[in-house]
Amino acid sequence: MKLKFSKMHGLGNDFVVLDGIRQTLSLTPEQLCYLADRHFGVGCDQILLVEKATQPGIDFRYRIFNADGGEVEQCGNGARCFVRFVHEQGLTDKREIRVETMKGIITPRLEGDGNVTVDMGVPRFLPAEIPFHADDDVIVHMLDVADETLETSVVSMGNPHAVQVVDSVDTAPVDEHGPLIEKHERFPQRVNAGFMQIVDRHAIKLRVYERGAGETMACGTGACAAVVAGIRRGLLDSPVRVTTRGGELNIAWGGAERSVLMTGPAVTVFSGEIEL
Repeated sequence: MKLKFSKMHGLGNDFVVLDGIRQTLSLTPEQLCYLADRHFGVGCDQILLVEKATQPGIDFRYRIFNADGGEVEQCGNGARCFVRFVHEQGLTDKREIRVETMKGIITPRLEGDGNVTVDMGVPRFLPAEIPFHADDDVIVHMLDVADETLETSVVSMGNPHAVQVVDSVDTAPVDEHGPLIEKHERFPQRVNAGFMQIVDRHAIKLRVYERGAGETMACGTGACAAVVAGIRRGLLDSPVRVTTRGGELNIAWGGAERSVLMTGPAVTVFSGEIEL
């Protein structure tokens, strides 16, 4: 089977994007892993699938698969690439579209300067909504990892995040603690582990160990979760510039039941075909 694809990235967080509207797709986890493999396949952190919407008033359906072949709920950098892909492929001429995901509706918009802004929805904090095993809803949870107890903020941006404040992202134990937090028994569906360094009240540095993908160059939902966690803890004020290893995102959140807005670039690297 020959499969057409586009290789895209948002700040180095890279994707294989598939048009599931003009070609019929039913890929196995093994085939998804093959596509994501950087030695034998195309290579990516996540595979994005564009499908027809299943609801009235919605433009497209958006599905995300991690490099390990597992389907996940949300991907912020991918959402920016999604809207650029459907434009470049002639699937829509709207600058703002409504897209259904596993956990709700998002609204990405192409800006005049070439960046993309995505309404990422309202963050959730109740343990059952993450999901996270805890008896109460507090701003900071204590999480036992290895021989340490970490102060962690738990946030859902449509997918689960555990964010901790570190002195320096350069020396943070991302490789050591990331996989332990990801598979921690208190997160029944695993979790994305964020390591946030406060620069000032409107700027942070961030590294994220992503569920099912490992550390990536950038994580859009992770940036949203980190900013939300920092604002709730009284450490940050909106808007916040988030510096990742792949570049910068701008995140704005007004608090309470308001949506998080994420703005950043989306780039097409190349398009091609692969034999599966």
